[in-house]
Amino acid sequence: MLTARVLAFSLMTAAVAFAAPAQAGVLDNVQVKVGVSGILPEESADISVIGGDVDISDEYVPTLQLEYFFTKNISAELLCCVAQHDVGAVQTALGRVDLGQVTHFPPTVTLKYRWTDLGPVEPYVGAGVNYTHFFNKKLPAGGPVTSIDYDDSFGGALQVGADIRMNDHWSVNLDVRKIWINTDVTIYAGATRVDADVDINPVVATVGVGYRF
Repeated sequence: MLTARVLAFSLMTAAVAFAAPAQAGVLDNVQVKVGVSGILPEESADISVIGGDVDISDEYVPTLQLEYFFTKNISAELLCCVAQHDVGAVQTALGRVDLGQVTHFPPTVTLKYRWTDLGPVEPYVGAGVNYTHFFNKKLPAGGPVTSIDYDDSFGGALQVGADIRMNDHWSVNLDVRKIWINTDVTIYAGATRVDADVDINPVVATVGVGYRF
C-alpha cells in the first residue's frame, strides 16, 4: 500500500508539472533523464540456525530520474527503477540454499549541489534517503524453502556524477550512487524458521540521456 502511494505521488507530481506549462517557469526548472543502471549489491548477512552468508545477483535495468532545480546549483532528484534479483544463502551448514527471486522498488531522493562554471561538464554531489519495498517473491520449485518474507527498508544514499551538456536542453548523464538497504528476512523450511539480517547496500551506476525544459 505504501509503495502504491509513493508511486502515485511521484506520477501525480510529474503529471501536474507537465500539464501546467502556462504557469511561468514551472518546466524551466525540470530535468528528466532516462537510462540504464547497474544494480550491484555489496551484500552481507547474519543468518540464524544454518549460518552462512547471502549472494544477490547484479542486475541491469532501465531507470527514470526526475530533477527539480531550486537554483542553478541546487536541485532535488528522484530515482525510480524496479529490479528482480536472484538470491541464495551460501556457505551455510546445508551448503548453498536457493532462495529464488525477489523484486524490489527502491525510490531514492537526493539533494544535489552542482558546479556550473566548467563549460559543458557539470559535476555534482548529492545525499538523501532511500525507501525500498520488496514484492513478487518467487520460491524455487522443489526446494526446502516453503515461504520467505522481506521487510521494507529505509536508509541513506550518497551520489556523485556529471551532466555533460550537448546544448541548452540535451545532456549525457553519468551517475554513481551508494544506497544503504537493510532488510529482516524470515524464511520457513516446513516448520523450521530461519531469520536473517541482510545488508544489500548496492552501488547503482547509471548512464543516461537528459532533457531540461
